[in-house]
Amino acid sequence: MNTARQTRVWLITGATSGFGRALTEAAVDAGDVVVAAARRPEALDDLVATHPDRLAPIALDVTDPAAVTSSVEQVLSRFGRIDVLVNNAGRTQIGAVEETTDAELRDLFELHFFAPAALTRAVLPHMRERGSGAIVMLSSMGGQMSFAGFSAYSATKFAVEGFAEALADEVRGFGLDVLIVEPGAFRTNLFGKGAAHFSNPLPAYEATVGSTRRMVESGDGQQPGDPARAAAAILAALDADSTPLRLPLGGDAVDAIRGHLAQVGAEIDTWEPVARATTFDLSEAGAPEA
Repeated sequence: MNTARQTRVWLITGATSGFGRALTEAAVDAGDVVVAAARRPEALDDLVATHPDRLAPIALDVTDPAAVTSSVEQVLSRFGRIDVLVNNAGRTQIGAVEETTDAELRDLFELHFFAPAALTRAVLPHMRERGSGAIVMLSSMGGQMSFAGFSAYSATKFAVEGFAEALADEVRGFGLDVLIVEPGAFRTNLFGKGAAHFSNPLPAYEATVGSTRRMVESGDGQQPGDPARAAAAILAALDADSTPLRLPLGGDAVDAIRGHLAQVGAEIDTWEPVARATTFDLSEAGAPEA
């Protein structure tokens, strides 16, 4: 993005806690203007008191398409532009595939995928016409890999990453940046009460999903990642001459993603001869003509 010396207007969802709150604080401290969207905007009253001219909280349920459109129009009417959209609102869902209900899966996709898609579509025409802007997608290291108990959560993040990667290819020529953020374990509220949702457990999955469930239930406040440092890293990526498409955050995320990519590469190497042998052999009699 490389607009560090200009005052930016941010629209950040899920701004009252975790990465959303940390990014809101970092942006206003940098002299930018933040429209902080949340279900309970009054939770930002303390920040408004210290930054009354740079922070504008708004009530927004990101799963309400009409509210999304209206909110974006209000921001554009008041400030004239949106320089950075941060799709951050989210929660945790723990359960085995067999334990997870259709309602749980659909609700999570509404929040993690369809809501960011709607917000992105709402701001894109304005960014495209201005020839500048950045869209930040809060994914997870679970957007590139998964394990027992995180099937629903990772499915939504995999979807976000595929969506964002295609988006980046589509809008690069318009001067827009897309940044996918892939945090590991940070001290946000994702493991806390209200943000961590659990499917009803089945005894058959105690040996696998049970350990994941206990990790989430007991892990809040023990995560190694500092949200304030994550926010600083995101700002640095947006201010860079070349904003990366993906930004893993935390040593655990870097190690896990690298390990996963190595495993995928090794499996491809093992099965490469079989994979390549599926091509038509044009030397065989009766092979289809080109």
